[in-house]
Amino acid sequence: MIELEANAGVAWLWLNRPEALNALNRLLTGALEEALERVTVMDDVRVLVVAGRGRAFCAGNDIKEMETVTTEEAEALARRHAALMDRFATLPQVTIAAVDGYALGGGLMLAVAQDLRVASDRARFGLPEVTLGFNPGYGIARLLDIVAGGLAPPTLSASVAALAADIARSPRGGLAATKEIVAAIRAGARGCEAEGYGAALRTSAAARERIREFASRRKR
Repeated sequence: MIELEANAGVAWLWLNRPEALNALNRLLTGALEEALERVTVMDDVRVLVVAGRGRAFCAGNDIKEMETVTTEEAEALARRHAALMDRFATLPQVTIAAVDGYALGGGLMLAVAQDLRVASDRARFGLPEVTLGFNPGYGIARLLDIVAGGLAPPTLSASVAALAADIARSPRGGLAATKEIVAAIRAGARGCEAEGYGAALRTSAAARERIREFASRRKR
């Protein structure tokens, strides 16, 4: 249900349930949770790309499964999905959603849970829950992050790969610290940018060396 491969500082996480449009059932949710635990300890990975196999990025919650759950089970599953989406924000890697095809309901929330989004011109976003008379179970505030635009499907993977490779050239520590600050600001807390900047210079010899190298190139 999940494919995870890493190369040159970039990991690709594929939802691989194309026969169900990569809909989130309990098994796929568990596989995603386990995959993120693996990504967390990949010290050589600086960028994580999330994508879907087949005609959809992710069609949201599995309707067949939702037909059989009780109210209490539905609420518990919504809380579990909310925690899963929040988990992406705590990863040290920069995350990118590569959206081709349907991103509906929970699939839309999965896309907007990433730091960046790149969509093909076949991408279709929506909230079917609203048309059925109820609100999404999680992630509504993140919809403010959506930016319109699209790429032709053949260029989507290449465009995402180029973006990911460009980001991956940056040191992992700087990327992780910046992402942590953004998450704090979004949560209504202080970003503590100055403190983080000072801490990096105080504790990272590598950061100091990169500053010296940059200054040396400027003088040439």
